Amino acid sequence: MQRILFLIITILLLSGNIASGSNIKSQATETLRKDILREALWALQQQPVTVTAQISERSSGGKHDFYSEGDYWWPDPLNPAGPYIQRDGMTNPENFTAHRQAMIRFSRIIGALASAYKITKDQKYVKHALIHLRAWFLDPETLMNPNLQFAQAIKGRFTGRGIGIIDTIHLMEVAQGVVVMENSLVFDKKLLLGIKQWFSSYLDWLTTHPYGKDEMNAKNNHGTCWVMQVASFARLTGNNELLRFCSDRYKTVLLPNQMALNGSFPLELARTKPYGYSLFNLDAMTTICQILSNKNDNLWNFTLPDGRSIKKAIKFLYPFIANKDHWPYNADVMYWNDWPVAQPSLIFGANVYNSRTWFNTWKELNHFPDTEEVIRNLPVRHPIIWL
Repeated sequence: MQRILFLIITILLLSGNIASGSNIKSQATETLRKDILREALWALQQQPVTVTAQISERSSGGKHDFYSEGDYWWPDPLNPAGPYIQRDGMTNPENFTAHRQAMIRFSRIIGALASAYKITKDQKYVKHALIHLRAWFLDPETLMNPNLQFAQAIKGRFTGRGIGIIDTIHLMEVAQGVVVMENSLVFDKKLLLGIKQWFSSYLDWLTTHPYGKDEMNAKNNHGTCWVMQVASFARLTGNNELLRFCSDRYKTVLLPNQMALNGSFPLELARTKPYGYSLFNLDAMTTICQILSNKNDNLWNFTLPDGRSIKKAIKFLYPFIANKDHWPYNADVMYWNDWPVAQPSLIFGANVYNSRTWFNTWKELNHFPDTEEVIRNLPVRHPIIWL
């Protein structure tokens, strides 16, 4: 009898269905601990750089307004001085990206400090984070206005677009970092109130401005990222009405309208970078599930009548993350060799579904990519603060 029991346990271990008697979450922490502390040491040495540090002469906004330009828009060879033309999937290196880079840097700093605080409880990480948070959200000289009115502009066409709202996915780890650190003894309560008021104002803009409504109704990854961001910021601010709205939208709009029966995302597969966009949309959807799931409304277990679910989406894409050579669709026109990295969909899925296989693949992938395009499309780079 004991021999049979031993064989059963061995088979389960080999199949990846149990976590070898230890917790996926704690193993993820141990996997990243050294890198987290190294990155946090770097973060402790950084001073704030906000949107006011650089201003583009092409921006229609002021010095406190975030500004970016459409990635895939280029000068027209037949009319160089005229409106830009689109080259889908091909990033124009001459675009103004300083504000996006500053926001990514901000996200990286707060994510690193919050991660280090979570695993060490050392207050020095919180104290330094407050310097950056005050600069971005409260200091009248350096703060960013709580809107994206001038994001992803196109020369000769638009001063800003709803599609630009995707740029603030990099504020999600800032918001989540605040969630992790806000109960620290050294977190300034007046500053905390100001941060939450900033995000509340941004949520108002996201849900009422025509740009926000356009992005909410986008049918592909942009619509997914609107829900992901609103959910993240609503959790920080305690906006339960928006949290319920996002959960309902995931179940009634995102999942049924974007996912095919086999778990793929056809609208992403139709793009010129089908692999990267499929990864991106899956990461965003799993992050939505991670943010919104609770004991009364568990999106990880939500399944449509025809069997579509987030678990099916991970199962569809996982083999091509484990071995990209098996990818049956077109290769991406740019950055094909830079994907995959340690996708958050894998660690979130491994933790929820207790998959040793998914965890081991995540563990071996690159946790700190340095390609700008990859970083731009990686909504979660510090998974410890989300688990």
